[in-house]
Amino acid sequence: MRNPILPLVTCLLALVSTPARAADPIKVGAILSVTGPASFLGAPESKTIQMFAEDLNAKGGLLGRKVEVIVKDSGGSPEKALSFAKQLIEEDKVLAILGPSTSGETMQIKGLCEEQKTLLISCAAAEVIVNPVAKWVFKTPQKDSDAVVKIFQHMKSKGLTKVGVLSSNTGFGKAGKEQLEKLAPNFGVQIAASEVYDKAATDLTAEVTKMKGAGVQAIVNWSIEPAQALVIKNARQIGLTIPIYQSHGFGNINYVKAAGAAAEGVIFPAGRLLVADVLSDKHPQKQVLVAYKKGYEARFKEDVSTFGGHGYDAMLLLAEAVKKAGSTDKEKVRAALEGLTGLVGTAGVFKMSATDHNGLDVEAFELLTVKDGRFVTLAQ
Repeated sequence: MRNPILPLVTCLLALVSTPARAADPIKVGAILSVTGPASFLGAPESKTIQMFAEDLNAKGGLLGRKVEVIVKDSGGSPEKALSFAKQLIEEDKVLAILGPSTSGETMQIKGLCEEQKTLLISCAAAEVIVNPVAKWVFKTPQKDSDAVVKIFQHMKSKGLTKVGVLSSNTGFGKAGKEQLEKLAPNFGVQIAASEVYDKAATDLTAEVTKMKGAGVQAIVNWSIEPAQALVIKNARQIGLTIPIYQSHGFGNINYVKAAGAAAEGVIFPAGRLLVADVLSDKHPQKQVLVAYKKGYEARFKEDVSTFGGHGYDAMLLLAEAVKKAGSTDKEKVRAALEGLTGLVGTAGVFKMSATDHNGLDVEAFELLTVKDGRFVTLAQ
């Protein structure tokens, strides 16, 4: 005879098991250049993202669930980034992918994320990542075109019209070079010399010598690798005393340390994280910047960088989108992220929309310079 209690027991077990499934962690993927030539970007991004998740979980997580971050170290390789992206989407079933650290890697996996309808919040800067807009792709660093505008505005104010351009053979370098060439005429700037160098270069004397030969009034370098420190050192070694501008990829004090005394006076656009302590208490970013800076430096015993800030913003955007959506349904989270406005991050105050998946403008930048081996606000 069939036991009449068995169906009841089965139902009770099903009810008991439901909360366990609901409490499963929210899986978030992160593809970052923790090692390799772009480690100055990926290492602080990885530390920051994991710190953010730990702090979030200590407060109860998201929607009552813990956040589990799965970090993949791409070493800056677009091929590895693509392989990891497939793994995170197909095997780990992540809600979103944060990163990659570089523009080349991001462009490599952008199509896959679109195809698989998986949210990608890049920590790379090239404008082509979000222009034209792709439904599932966002980015946290300010646009390279806005960085170019900030530099050219300063050049115009100083009467600098003949410049030389150096750029690395990376996605970031290529995108920056294109923006420099495109926008130069708008500011009466002539690019008299342009050289592309290998991202792993160990000597750029030949390239800066060509700049000197062209009689340029200033140099603009566009890269994210340690080679950007060589541009400064080699230029000063051959006697060039003209202004040197770097991209927003210069925002890690390790680049200054690598260039040594030659870095003094270098000018570059950056978010306000590097000068958070001197901001007015009324500045809308002050509280967020100081809290992140103190938390990071206390935990990791190293200076904060704008790149770690990109990781912070990626986690912040995702967390706020999940909260706003009240769900981990991918489409609902994507739509919520696209509708986030007035969100204060380290790069600026984000104002996302269906036509802008970066949400920042030129006002997110501050011109900084190097003084006594430290970053300070440039006196205009």
